[in-house]
Amino acid sequence: MESKEPKQDPLPGVSIIVTTFNSEPTIDECLRSILELDYPEKLLEVVVIDGGSVDKTAERVKEYPVKLVLSQLNAAEAYNLVLKDVKNEVIGLVDSDAKVEKSWLKKLVKHLNDPEVAGASGIVETWNSNKLVPRVIGYELNYRYQRLPKTVERVATMNLLLKTKITLDIGGFDEALPTQYDTDFGARLAKAGYKIAFDSEAKCYHFHRSTLAGFFKQQYKYGQNTWKLYMKHPKLAKGDNITDWWMNIQPLLYGVAGILLLVSLLTSFNIIPSAIFLGIVIFTLLHYTVSAVKISYIYRDATAMYLVVLYFTRALGWTLGATTSLIQSMLSGGDEKS
Repeated sequence: MESKEPKQDPLPGVSIIVTTFNSEPTIDECLRSILELDYPEKLLEVVVIDGGSVDKTAERVKEYPVKLVLSQLNAAEAYNLVLKDVKNEVIGLVDSDAKVEKSWLKKLVKHLNDPEVAGASGIVETWNSNKLVPRVIGYELNYRYQRLPKTVERVATMNLLLKTKITLDIGGFDEALPTQYDTDFGARLAKAGYKIAFDSEAKCYHFHRSTLAGFFKQQYKYGQNTWKLYMKHPKLAKGDNITDWWMNIQPLLYGVAGILLLVSLLTSFNIIPSAIFLGIVIFTLLHYTVSAVKISYIYRDATAMYLVVLYFTRALGWTLGATTSLIQSMLSGGDEKS
């Protein structure tokens, strides 16, 4: 009697969407990694949306067998635009400053056989680890991702598969959130009863910001929309495995510290506001140092102590971004768009 091999579920058609803006340094490797995926070519569609690049990104994209869409939309709007015409049952979102391993898609797509799973994502490794800032950013991000359980409520759209129908059923992406739309999407998925599978064996390599100034600019933009996200989903402020409560509370602490410092200066360093300000500074610095030491030990690299600087930069970026966005929103009567 012949032994029968277990029947495998047929692979679904996948439309991978890549949004770009001035991504000339990374777009070639990003697209090559997608086009070289271990996946049937007839089942794979690649759509690149360029948001008005002024470098040679669009010219580079035209060298590949992909569909190029030119738009001036933010990422959430761009995703929704393309979603209207997607025929495949699965969409894949890959950042233009990311590349995926050859088996990334096959490893993730199998998780979508579960009817309760609406998406799947992989681990994030560092693409440009030869430089200090991105290497240390990568240590901290990888550390957070390594702690994720097998299913999560949300992950970044850096490398993410989603069932097309469910994505459309819950209304796509919130176009009022130029950043943080991925966290909002995850919250709405969870509310609808779905979850996202996390597979640490599926690897994505991200090109992190190369300079401290670039990192600050990125975090500033995140801060502009984070308060809007928490107004929409208050329970998210409690944190999760990716962004914990301590990360969320720091902008508030920085705001309080800033006010206390101003009061101290105006009152010739009155003991009460000065002491509280100093207490916040010491506690925060201590927390940053302990975290940096732990990650330095885990990755066996003393340069990870630079995380103390990155933690400060991130919290400052979030604080200033949120503050300016709140002021703009109040002045414009809530119609301001970041």
